[in-house]
Amino acid sequence: MFLIIVGIVLYLAGQGIGSPNLVFSKYSPTFKIVGIVFALIGILTSAVKQIDAGEVGVQSVFGKVVPETLSSGLNFVNPIANVYIFDAKTQNYTMSAVHDEGDKSGDDAIRVLTADGLEVVVDLTVLFRILPSEAPKILKEIGEDYKNKVVRPITRTMIRDNAVYYDAVALYSLKRNEFQTRIYNDIEKNFKKRGLVLEQLLIRNINLPNSVKQTIESKINAEQDAQKMQFVLQKEKQEAERKRVEAQGIADYQKILSTGLSDKQLQYESIIAQKELAKSPNAKVIIMGSGKGTPIILGNN
Repeated sequence: MFLIIVGIVLYLAGQGIGSPNLVFSKYSPTFKIVGIVFALIGILTSAVKQIDAGEVGVQSVFGKVVPETLSSGLNFVNPIANVYIFDAKTQNYTMSAVHDEGDKSGDDAIRVLTADGLEVVVDLTVLFRILPSEAPKILKEIGEDYKNKVVRPITRTMIRDNAVYYDAVALYSLKRNEFQTRIYNDIEKNFKKRGLVLEQLLIRNINLPNSVKQTIESKINAEQDAQKMQFVLQKEKQEAERKRVEAQGIADYQKILSTGLSDKQLQYESIIAQKELAKSPNAKVIIMGSGKGTPIILGNN
């Protein structure tokens, strides 16, 4: 566009000094030729627009948005049109309490009130992209700064609106996935109306008040102690059961001995034991009989 304007100015200047009465009239043809060349170069460069991969272009002629988009590559456009480039790749918007980590410097985390009236701080990242076919609508209705006009306010509002249904502890632990799914669905609906696609919602961190953190830690410690005590009791019960079974076995054995063995069987077992002792090379045993013919063994042989 700049070269076209320069060319027109030079051509008009050549026309203005074309009168024979002027000293510079001899330069009039040169000005006209140079002006035409500049205008032609400007028209050619303005009529061809390169769109990079992952981007789409939208034309605006005197404030009127052209509904057709320009795809990646070389495109022939209206020389007097303004071409706005939109990024169609995945984009992210981060709101974090950590300085210089989010899209805005400083503490930009989302502070919400839960169902029990406690303030919870949420760090969040939104992954989204624009629909290429909706780029003209976005330019016309929102503009190029759709992150600050749509992504940021809708995300923060949906999180605050849904956090009131959960207690702080539930939001931090048991209900975290449910909370994330709920706000994802709400944000997705709002984005879709405005030509944006929500790809993923990442709750990076949920910070609770210190008093709540201490309560949770105390509860966790108490649960761990209870589990430990339950394990000890279970182990003691198993040990008691083992001893009971062992005692029962001994009692049964003694009962069998007291009721099932005869004198002859005992004498037979005694003879067997004496033979085993007699076979031992180191044995020096004296066994006194009971008067019923029990043998006496002396020395090794």
